[in-house]
Amino acid sequence: MLLRRLRIGNRNRNLRRTLQRVSLGAALAALVAIPARPQNSSADLANESLEDLMNIRVTSVSKQEQKVSRTAAAIFVITAEDIRRSGATNIPDLLRMVPGVDVAQINANTWAISVRGFNGRYSNELLVMVDGRTVYTPTFGGVFWDVLDLPLEDIERIEVIRGPGGSVWGTNAVNGVINIITKSAAETRGAMVETAGGNLDEGSGTLQYGGALGAKTNYRVYTKYLNQDHMPGQGVPDDGDGWHVLRGGFRADTAFSSQNALTIQGDVYSGREGQQQPYLASITSPESHLVESGIGLSGGFVQGIWNHTFSARADTSLQISYQRYKRNDILSEDRGTLDIDFQNHFLWGDRQNVVWGLDYRDSDQTSVGTLTGSLNPANLNIQLFSSFVQDEVALAGGRLHVTAGVKVEHDHYNGFSAMPSVSAVWAPSDTRAFWVSISRAVQTPSAFDASVRSDISGFTGPGGTPTLVSFFGNPDIKNTDLMAYEVGYRTTLNQRVSVDFAAYFNHYSDLHTIEPATPFFEETPAPPHLVLPETYENLMFGETHGLEIYANWKVMDRWTLSPGYALEQIHMHLSPGSQDTTSVGDAEGSSPANSAQLRSHVVLPRGLAWDASLFFVDRIADPMIPAYTRFDTGLAWQWKEGVVVNLVGQNLVQDRHLEYADVDASTQTSLIKRSVYAKITWSH
Repeated sequence: MLLRRLRIGNRNRNLRRTLQRVSLGAALAALVAIPARPQNSSADLANESLEDLMNIRVTSVSKQEQKVSRTAAAIFVITAEDIRRSGATNIPDLLRMVPGVDVAQINANTWAISVRGFNGRYSNELLVMVDGRTVYTPTFGGVFWDVLDLPLEDIERIEVIRGPGGSVWGTNAVNGVINIITKSAAETRGAMVETAGGNLDEGSGTLQYGGALGAKTNYRVYTKYLNQDHMPGQGVPDDGDGWHVLRGGFRADTAFSSQNALTIQGDVYSGREGQQQPYLASITSPESHLVESGIGLSGGFVQGIWNHTFSARADTSLQISYQRYKRNDILSEDRGTLDIDFQNHFLWGDRQNVVWGLDYRDSDQTSVGTLTGSLNPANLNIQLFSSFVQDEVALAGGRLHVTAGVKVEHDHYNGFSAMPSVSAVWAPSDTRAFWVSISRAVQTPSAFDASVRSDISGFTGPGGTPTLVSFFGNPDIKNTDLMAYEVGYRTTLNQRVSVDFAAYFNHYSDLHTIEPATPFFEETPAPPHLVLPETYENLMFGETHGLEIYANWKVMDRWTLSPGYALEQIHMHLSPGSQDTTSVGDAEGSSPANSAQLRSHVVLPRGLAWDASLFFVDRIADPMIPAYTRFDTGLAWQWKEGVVVNLVGQNLVQDRHLEYADVDASTQTSLIKRSVYAKITWSH
């Protein structure tokens, strides 16, 4: 957890009229005259059976396609229909519907998101991907959620695995894996125009067009813009955290033959956001203080995926991507990353399903630091090599499936790590499945963990000696290990009720603590001064255990309820010799013990649909954040074929509330305010 000692004390409303910055009337008038393509009606979607929903095919558990009902993992799938109904405008808000995923907004442009505990602005135990391309940053060990964006209409599904995925995806897939899977270009043919506005969303929109090039290639191109207003601060009306981002992207899918297919896609973005960042004026400053700054955001990626089918029993794929970003956040950084991923899948005999693969990553980073924070070395190249193999064996006439696998990875800081797993699924009938899993996962150090220097405060010591308190990364920091034990049960009770349950026990070792180091004297920066250093060590261990349960209940043909609940307990302990006084409290108090949600979808006459979501989040103990309840609701009206109008309210229970206070004090904490917006979508 970076810069944990940079704690600052207290972090120092008006709901504007809805739609004051968007002219919906003009947009409606323009769209009436345009012929539009037919849309799936809400009534048709409401009639989808629960059995179909339980048998959605996923790929993130084992890197090969399998039904949700037959996976040996706690997996939740956010479907395209869930996204359409949610009223969410960003990916973090979509993830709120998943039991066991802790989503907390820090300010207008910053989130803390984790799975099964240890939440923070950079949650280094969670691996996040888009179409299999990792967006985990090795600088901070986490995800820049502000730039993880794309048109939500282009997402086919989001697969969320609660629990480790190291034996398939490698290091940092410790507590969870999130894979955002986009639609093929063939599924998004035609034109789409979307515009929205409200009191927080000051104006956003998407333009997209998809078509065909000959008989073998489909494509889409899009541009998207968002402009978000600031959030109120604690005691001040404006926290200066408003932001805007413009992006554009494309995807092209080519089927060269029945055996060969190629996907090429890319994206570029540019924007700016307000942040309050820690600043130390000089080595004699008594403490850091937050100053308002504008952060420049830019970046993009290009990705190619080639799939080759040898036969009905064997196939292979090669994925190559390059992504680059620049941002001047806690430090000014420029990072470019090349990823190469190869895998081969084949059926061996009548009962065995084998997949194996090789991965290579090369990541170059350059950075410019300040007195407040810097990296040493400032410029660094890291390389990663890995390979994995997994074998699924069908037993008992196909009712029992046992899977064993291991991934071996070589990382920059600690060399080789092995991440094995063994799991089994027993399905005594077509409507019931029990599963169990034992696995090991590894979290590797980030660049900040290994090489940060953060100067925290200065004072005059004995004899008038200037003294500087500083935190240093540890280049010899070890990996954090997890042994995870999970069980689960899924069932479709009847045509109207399905239930999914998971329980787990996790044991962690070599977690980070903050320990004093040997003082030393340095000449620069002036004046010459004594340094009192602290650094990371691996002197904490502990356990977490909990359960998650969710259900789908079709109360009647036009009304569906989806309740969910998660419980987690975290118990941490220090190894003998540790002098840390904060890490145990930080870890145990980082996430709520209880959370629950209830989602409702009702199909109404005359092309109307009403959705409502109620979320309860228990208190956070360290730093203290009171429990809160969030209520979102939206009304969708299919005005005519291809034209849908949405009116959505979010955070309606309270005018404003706290969701999370960044324990690292790397940015300002804002009050999350009530918001209302309207959106109109035309597609043809």
